[in-house]
Formats: sequence, C-alpha cells, structure tokens
Amino acid sequence: MIDVKHQINEVRREVGSKVIDAGQARVITISQTYDGSLDELWDACTSPERIRRWFLPVSGDLRAGGRYQLEGNAGGTIERCDPPNSFAVTWEFGGQSSWIEVRLSAQPDGRCRLELEHVVHVDDMWTKFGPGAVGIGWDLAVMGLARHLSGRAQVDPQQAAAWMGSDDGREFVALSSEMWCQASIAAGTPTAEAQAAADRTAAFYAG
Repeated sequence: MIDVKHQINEVRREVGSKVIDAGQARVITISQTYDGSLDELWDACTSPERIRRWFLPVSGDLRAGGRYQLEGNAGGTIERCDPPNSFAVTWEFGGQSSWIEVRLSAQPDGRCRLELEHVVHVDDMWTKFGPGAVGIGWDLAVMGLARHLSGRAQVDPQQAAAWMGSDDGREFVALSSEMWCQASIAAGTPTAEAQAAADRTAAFYAG
C-alpha cells in the first residue's frame, strides 16, 4: 500500500531557467531524502540489477563516455560519473535531447538525499504541458526508489499500470501535477498559464 500524500509531501520540487547553447531552457529539480548510507543509495541508482527493480531495465556501456538505454524509454550518453556523489547523462527520447544530473549527499541526520536536475528546451511541449510533463514521471521514479530502499518487492510493470488506473494512482498524478504547478508559479509563470498546463498534463496521464 502506498501512502500517496506522505510520498508527495516527502519530495521537494523546483523550477528554474538557464541559457544553453541551443537557447533558452528550463530546469526542473526534484529531491527526496532516504534512509541508508551514501554508498547504498549510489548502488541503487547505478547498478543495472537494482535499477530494473524500481525504475526500468537498463542496458549499455554503463561508464563515463558509454551509452545507456532504458527499456522502452530514453537512452543517451553518460557524460560524467563521480561515485558516490553524482553522475550526468544526456536524455534522448522521441527525437529530442535534454540533460540530467543526479547528485547524492549525506545528511546530518544520517540519511542521504537524492537531487535530480533535468534541463529541457523551452518548446511547444513545455508551453503546452509545463514542468509536469517530465516532473510527474520523476515523481513516480523517486517513489519507486523509496519503495525499493524500504525493502518492497520489485516493480511489476502490469501491477504498476493497474495502479496508475486506481484511485490511488489518479490521486498521485493529480497531486504531483498540482505541486509542479505551484513550483512553476513560484518560478514566475502566470497562475492561469501554469494551471492550464497542469490540467492538460493531468488529463494526459489520466488517458
């Protein structure tokens, strides 16, 4: 059983902007703190055998300079790897490229924090759907990691799909979409524009 509201509230979300070589970009950042050591969290985020248990099966040459592929999803190049603190990859999907950096840090209370930064182009997709277009997916990922680190069973694709259609799944998407809407407003997006994008994103996930 997933405590949807607890999981949503455990996560911090931010939206920012930056200029890259290709022009204007947006930066979404999601973070959550977990029990366990830094080495344990690093292993969970970089071991192919463990990644498939909470996210997706991954293949490729998983080292700096190598390429990776997530089954049925994005692939790209591993641009940098600094164990057990951070790694950076390109995120190539649907003919589009963006950039991800994952940073891990030990916390004063003995827990460890994961912070994921995703840099995306400002394009028609962003204008229509806003940060929730990628943010909801990352919310689902950090929830999967939380379940994995707490000793829950491996994610089953059929069960995950069924859960997304359940009352809990719909509530999770709605709450995640609203939280990304609020992060977008905090970053300066007009309220009506941010809310319209969030509504479109939630409707897309609802099928």
